[in-house]
Formats: sequence, C-alpha cells, structure tokens
Amino acid sequence: MTNSVIRRPFKYSYSGAVFWLIGINVLIFAATQFFDGRVWYLLAERMSMIPLKIINDKWVWTFVTYMFMHGNFRHILFNMLGLFIFGIHVERQMGSREFVLYYFVTGTLAGIFSFGMYYVTGNYWVALMGASGALFAVELAYAVLFPDSIIYIWGIIPLRAPVMVLGFTALELFFSISGRQSNVAHLTHLAGFAFGWIYFLIRFGVNPWRRLISRR
Repeated sequence: MTNSVIRRPFKYSYSGAVFWLIGINVLIFAATQFFDGRVWYLLAERMSMIPLKIINDKWVWTFVTYMFMHGNFRHILFNMLGLFIFGIHVERQMGSREFVLYYFVTGTLAGIFSFGMYYVTGNYWVALMGASGALFAVELAYAVLFPDSIIYIWGIIPLRAPVMVLGFTALELFFSISGRQSNVAHLTHLAGFAFGWIYFLIRFGVNPWRRLISRR
C-alpha cells in the first residue's frame, strides 16, 4: 500500500497557493460588492451550491465553486484570515501541490456531503457558499502537523492547536444537533473536518488521533 498511487508523494515545491486562493476569493467578493447588484445575484446563483440546480440543471461545478462565494464581509474576512493563519504553515509542510489537492478534495467532498443531506431533508433551495468546509480541513491538518503549536484565542487564551480544533469541532456538532445558528452550515464544517481526517488516513497513512494526543 505504501508504494501505491494513492500514497505516492508529489515532488516538494512551494508556490504560495494560499495567497492565490485568498486572492481569487477576494476578487470574486469584490465583484459582488463594487458592481451592479445583478452581479451579486448572478454570481451567487452560478457559484453557490443549490441542490435544486444540481438536480434539475446538472450544475455539478458548484460542488467546487461554492468555496469561492461568500455572503458578506464578515464571512469572507474570518474564512480568509483562518486560511492565512493556518494554511501557510500547512502548505509549507505539505508542499503546494499536496496542499491544493487536500484543499479541493476535502472542500468538494464536504459540498457533496452537504448536497446529500439537503436532498434527504428536502432543503432544495438552500444556497451553500463559503470556504469553511475546506478551512476546517486545513485547521485539522495544522493540528495534526503541528500538535504542540499554541494558538491564542482572541489573542489572550492560549490553547494547543489540537485542543482548539477538537473544541471547535465539538461546538459545530453541538450547534448542528441543537439547531442553533441555523444560518451557518455546521454539517459542511463537520464534513470538512471528517474528510480531512480520512485524507490523512488514506493518503498519508497517518492516524490523526494519535498525532492530536501526542506531545513531543
């Protein structure tokens, strides 16, 4: 298995993919803000993952493009800030090719999973948007790769990266079950975390749990 195509590593290179991802997200968001309001609706419709559009019109590209569409300034600010803080370190450790593959695989699968959940529950017109699913996977990767790293919540409270990631995941699970903050795609966040976990198991042969509880 270690010599299979699935486990075969890319030749290491670093090209600043995080900055490209942030740049694309910011440009798309700017287009929705600085042009006519019709641009917002056009982009939102064509890029957001809307189950009915996938069912009726086969808009399968939105499983990817939803990650580049954000609803408001706060939405994109926190997503891009998280991608900047955690993504740079993860990309440098993984290499740019591996990071881009990880980002898009986890984000796309999170979108597909969300579509399945929306379909089963009859939420055909919900519009899924935002990079949070992929971002949760990136945060997991950061905690797995740097388990002793200290993160300061609000710049004050020190937490080890695994504690922060597992804590955020527990909160997402709570919000998902309780129905609080129903305008937030908690299941997409959890799916990003789960697919990131599976990626480490299959692609790297690494058990994330062992890394998260380890102390160097």
